[in-house]
Order: sequence, then C-alpha cells, then structure tokens
Amino acid sequence: MSWFKKLVGDGEVDGPKKEQLKRIKIMVVGAALGIGLLFLGGLGDEKKAQAPPVKEKVEVITKENESIKNIMASEEEYLSGKLCQMLEQIDGAGKVKVTIRLENSTRTEYAINTSTGKKTTQEKDQTGGTRTLTEDTDTGQLVLVTRNGEETPVMSREIAPTVAGVLVVADGANDPRVKAQLFRAAQVSLGVEPQKVIVMAKKAGE
Repeated sequence: MSWFKKLVGDGEVDGPKKEQLKRIKIMVVGAALGIGLLFLGGLGDEKKAQAPPVKEKVEVITKENESIKNIMASEEEYLSGKLCQMLEQIDGAGKVKVTIRLENSTRTEYAINTSTGKKTTQEKDQTGGTRTLTEDTDTGQLVLVTRNGEETPVMSREIAPTVAGVLVVADGANDPRVKAQLFRAAQVSLGVEPQKVIVMAKKAGE
C-alpha cells in the first residue's frame, strides 16, 4: 500500500507510535470500505430508479384492452339493431331479435408517403480485394392536413369488422319459407359465410 506509506511516512517505528500507526491504518481501511459500500448502494438506487414501472405498463395495457372491448360492444349493438330493423320488414317475420358477435372492431388505415433509396459502399479487405455493399433504405411519413389550425392524419381506407357469428330469433321462423328468407337476408347483408348464421323460432307466448 504505497499510498498509505506516503500518508504516514516511511521508516521503521515502534512502541506507542507503532500502535498509533496501526490504529490510523485500520481507520483508513475502514473509511475506504465505507465509501465503497455507499457508492455501491448509490448504484443500486440508480438501477431501481431506472427500472421500468411494470405496474403502470400493466395498467395501460388493461385500459387499452377495455377500450377495444367497449368499441367492439358498441359496434355489435349498432349492427344488431340495424339488421333487426331490416329483417322485421320481411313478410311474416314478425318480432325479431338479433345478436351479432365480432372478431375485431373497425380498423382505420392512414395515408403514408414512402420513399425508397439505395446506398452503395465499397470496402477493401486485407488481401487487396474490393467488395460492394448495397443497402435498401425505405422511409415512411404520415400524411397530415391542417384543419382549423390542427394537423390531422389523412385516412386512406376503413376496414370493416369481421363478423364471428349471427343469431336471429324471429316469430315467423316456424315457417320454413320465412326462415329461409331471414337466413339469406342476414347472410347477404353482413357478407358472411352460411355457417356463421343461425335462425331460430321464438318460443310461443314470448
């Protein structure tokens, strides 16, 4: 420990002075250990401070999922109501109830300006050979328009939700002709496969 010798001096010592030097040495080593522990503790606190707030992330994801579910429920209710009104116009259908289940909600795609480029570089290796590297660079930027002082993205298209299943319960479904008409009308109006549509007669007295 050359730094300690410089601190207390060189040369042989004995007696009370030797004991005093021992105490000084112990105090210096203890102080160094204490500073080291404090430094490590500070690093630990910094790591804790930088750790991602897992609880907050879970709450955000949960809120987003709830929002999506609420949007889907609103669309299911709206579509069910519109189809019900249409099917009740069929002769002999009587009172109709409709339940529609969706696989996903309406999706919106926005216009994007894309640019494509190529970057070519030449590299020389240790043997004197040359190789050419070509890199494709694609970039995209959302198209924005200013309306009333605010920038809003330009919608390119809206994708309709996917129907998972349709249940139709009607007074007149006991009649095979009416049932077939209800079935066909529901299928065509929603543009779904036949296996996704069920038409049933309402229980008598309800």
